[in-house]
Amino acid sequence: MPNAAHVSPDEIRKGFSKAMSDMYRDEVPLYGALMELVAEVNARVLDTEPSLAHQLQRTGEIQRLDRERHGAIRLGTAAELATINRLFAVMGMQPVGYYDLTPAGVPVHSTAFRAVHEHALQTSPFRVFTSLLRLELIENPELRAFAETALAKRSIFTPGALALIEQAQNDGGLDAEDAAHFIREALETFRWHHTATVTAAQYQQLSDQHRLIADVVAFKGPHINHLTPRTLDIDQVQAAMPGKGITPKAVIEGPPRRQCPILLRQTSFKALDEAIAFTDAQGSHSARFGEIEQRGVALTPKGRALYDQLLNAARDELGAFPNEGNAARYTQLMEQHFQAFPDNHTQMREQGLAYFRYFVTPKGLAARGHAEQPRTLEALVAAGHVDVEPLVYEDFLPVSAAGIFQSNLGDAAQSHYAAPSNQAAFEQALGRQTIDELKLYAETQQRSMDACLDALLA
Repeated sequence: MPNAAHVSPDEIRKGFSKAMSDMYRDEVPLYGALMELVAEVNARVLDTEPSLAHQLQRTGEIQRLDRERHGAIRLGTAAELATINRLFAVMGMQPVGYYDLTPAGVPVHSTAFRAVHEHALQTSPFRVFTSLLRLELIENPELRAFAETALAKRSIFTPGALALIEQAQNDGGLDAEDAAHFIREALETFRWHHTATVTAAQYQQLSDQHRLIADVVAFKGPHINHLTPRTLDIDQVQAAMPGKGITPKAVIEGPPRRQCPILLRQTSFKALDEAIAFTDAQGSHSARFGEIEQRGVALTPKGRALYDQLLNAARDELGAFPNEGNAARYTQLMEQHFQAFPDNHTQMREQGLAYFRYFVTPKGLAARGHAEQPRTLEALVAAGHVDVEPLVYEDFLPVSAAGIFQSNLGDAAQSHYAAPSNQAAFEQALGRQTIDELKLYAETQQRSMDACLDALLA
């Protein structure tokens, strides 16, 4: 059972996120340049858009903006996934959503570990998009057997991390000293390794099958491959990246630019080519890249269905994977098709397309207990007694994730897999079911509604 001496999982997550960011900044100097650019753009947007600044203040997102990060790792075995689930649980992170990237030619399926309650997210919105390699998709049986053997030999967690995970589970938490020790030990799992565990020829065989397979199988650990800050204007960042010596990918993934952003937009710079030592030769490997994201309102099942319909229509009309050659055409098609999606929060709310949070206003509190106080939530909103703000999207988009992966793996990686989605196998490896992210948004929205009604009508 937790006791008063235990550090909150949210605080452990906050400390781990900072330690991860510091480590990655040391390892990838361009990440530091990216962070500075995002900070500049965010400051400019907050200065020029007071209504957005007010919205972020109301929802509490302004306090978390400069520490918001998402990382990504790729694991090789069911045992690794089960243990990473236990490691993240120490930090109050749970597996949210199931993402199958195989239809886009990336041989993994994934989940996102994150906090699930709005108060925990305010303390630290750190997320890790965690993928598991689907070894069954390696067509060559000898190469598949080699990959399985190579992965079986490695241990990606330090003995200290494993002991502290066990201790946290048994005792219901960690005290301050053990929490600090846990952060140091857990960080080792995500560190970059300059040495591979295979020969140059074996690496090439794995890479020829798929570059992501080589990235997972050929190393002693799952090195964090990007750490993503949140910007308030991704188009400004994309335009400014070349001036900072950073070459962005051709197309921003996700929905087009809008007055009221929805879901998630992402861009990145190409993976760095880094020197490594194979067991028999010197060589290079590219895995780590810089990514930036802009988050909008979370969509309901109805909103997601409309989003998917419009996205698919635009991509079908494009008839190819978005790239440098067709980027302008793709942007035009996306803007054209997404005219069918309402671009203001009032219409989105009235049509049931997005989730929102509800807040009591001073006017509402002043009218509390008066006979003329409206008695329904909608009437309270109409009277100005309750304000409504968009509920930020905390998760990911499979098509966008695949697009980021592909842009950093090269066009040769765009193969296609006929294998069906296999959420059951993923969850069996994980040791639990993933959480439906739409259910979490609905619960957050409902809690805010209930709090308003309790405050004004109880």
